Amino acid sequence: MKKVTIVGRNKQVVEALLVEHGFVINDKDFEFVISYGGDGTLIKAEEFHPGVPKVMLKDSYICKKCPPFTNDEILEKVKAGHFYIEEMPKILVSVEGHEMEGLSDIVVHNKDPRHALRYRVTINGEVTHHEIIGDGIVVATPFGSTGYYRSITHSFFEAGIGLAFNNSIEQSDHIIFNDNCVIEIEITRGPAIVYADNHEKMIEVTTGAKIRIEKGKGKGKIVVVR
Repeated sequence: MKKVTIVGRNKQVVEALLVEHGFVINDKDFEFVISYGGDGTLIKAEEFHPGVPKVMLKDSYICKKCPPFTNDEILEKVKAGHFYIEEMPKILVSVEGHEMEGLSDIVVHNKDPRHALRYRVTINGEVTHHEIIGDGIVVATPFGSTGYYRSITHSFFEAGIGLAFNNSIEQSDHIIFNDNCVIEIEITRGPAIVYADNHEKMIEVTTGAKIRIEKGKGKGKIVVVR
């Protein structure tokens, strides 16, 4: 029997289903994390249990990443071993002695919506733009490119790291780089907030702060049934 823990708002709803399919719920010793919800629940599950394989079960009308099967079918396939584990890159942000890792994206945003943020972007030591004025920047993984990044750029990508300039005053086209690039964002007029995915933790930075974003240390793991 496979041991699992559950992340989701309505965990009690899925508990009986898991037991019915022969899974053991154990919050201290588990092989898989059951992400019961939508795409946002998967991101939260990765925050709570980084690197542990996630089984996505749908409890939302919006779950683009969920497998195209019923929850019963997914559990039976996992139980029978009809799956593989897909590894997904993460991104790491470092600023003023703090680090956060995201599966989806890193966001730098103006703290006060009444005042635009001013910043410069450097890729591998080379300045890519003059000073940019706007609401901030979204740095996304391929997984995250179908979320906030896509709402800004109306596009997505399947490899690398993508930069989307959020509501900038001048036209600033989005950029996609290989995932070995190091991105540095210098705040020339703040304050700003920095956060990863939908994590509760946020870091506030002020004018002069330098934010470093690069490939993450770990990888997300998703169970893909077949």
